Amino acid sequence: MFAVEAGAGVSVGSASVQADAIDFLGDSANYAISLSVAGMALRWRAGAAFLKGLTLFMAGLWVMANAGWIVMNSNHPPHPDAMGGIGLLALAVNLACALILWTHRKGDANRRSVWICSRNDAIGNVAVVLAALGVFGTRSAWPDIAVAAILAMLGISGGVQIMRQSRVELTDNKSDISRHINV
Repeated sequence: MFAVEAGAGVSVGSASVQADAIDFLGDSANYAISLSVAGMALRWRAGAAFLKGLTLFMAGLWVMANAGWIVMNSNHPPHPDAMGGIGLLALAVNLACALILWTHRKGDANRRSVWICSRNDAIGNVAVVLAALGVFGTRSAWPDIAVAAILAMLGISGGVQIMRQSRVELTDNKSDISRHINV
């Protein structure tokens, strides 16, 4: 789905579709990392979650910078029909993932990070469809830019949430180890 959205986002000149594509790429890595550390000790899972949170945070910064670049360098709005179609296709994929991952939304930082990414994706897809409607109605790129900025903030805030929880888990894990050694 990343390749479809990335190509479409660039082709139609949509910052919000490009933002959603970057999110799909991050999610693929997120799921792979989560599966690779699933059976490992909490320290490994929390460390992996911290890395994923940092990556999500950095992707949010990239999306914000890309939206700014589009504002400065584009002189026409994106194609709203293509934006809406891609947004709806991505929404169907992400809703299926979110339903599968619903039970993990209150797990450790590693499992919670997978849930946060899927939740953010579904929210982002709805926002892309709304941006397409806004672009269609206003014949302006600003609804697209606004949604890209919102998606960037979701990435930044989700990344911060994941990093905070993983740091707590890493700190608690060190305390548990210290208590066992000092006994």
